[in-house]
Amino acid sequence: MRRWFITGTDTEIGKTFVACALMRHLATEGYRVAGMKPVASGCDHTADGLRNDDALKLAAAANVEIPYSLVNPYAFEPAIAPHLAAEQAGIDIDVDAIAQIARGIESDFLIMEGAGGWCVPLTAGRTLADLVRPVTDEVVLVVGLKLGCINHALLTAQQLRRDGMKLLGWVANTLDPDMPVLEENLQTLRNLMPAPLLCVMPYSPGAEGEVSVFWHLEKV
Repeated sequence: MRRWFITGTDTEIGKTFVACALMRHLATEGYRVAGMKPVASGCDHTADGLRNDDALKLAAAANVEIPYSLVNPYAFEPAIAPHLAAEQAGIDIDVDAIAQIARGIESDFLIMEGAGGWCVPLTAGRTLADLVRPVTDEVVLVVGLKLGCINHALLTAQQLRRDGMKLLGWVANTLDPDMPVLEENLQTLRNLMPAPLLCVMPYSPGAEGEVSVFWHLEKV
């Protein structure tokens, strides 16, 4: 079994879109795939309790069905930083409990999506790295193609290395098809990033990760 953690250069840059596309690709290759969004803020009240749209999309993209409580163990209503949402709710995010849940999910691949960027705090003194480290060291970085993406991508890659993570590769997600010098930015990232480019996601608003894309996963 392999567990891959999906992080991003920022919030709202397409982590869920990319994660769902990756999960569907792996499923078409014959793998049993589960999805997990360990911590999510910005959840809606439903008859079944708090539900997060990103977590529901991951569950829908999976071909291994697990209870929502395992897909998204910590769900918070306000769309704010997770540690602040947890503080408002009077809840401590137990990263050890999350790791235990992740290790207990049976599938060929478990695709875990983070919240915001890599350095998001979860509790006092604990960040996403503390959640991920007991589960896996394999990380895929989603780079939202926009002004500033080169700096954000390189800084995130450096921090991943400092935190003991293995950057399997990065995915370029096209946020704006009219971005000035988009191809030049993409080529600069190809030259400077310390990991292979796995996929270029086309501009596909509303596609929910269902677009057909080619993944370079041979060396991952």
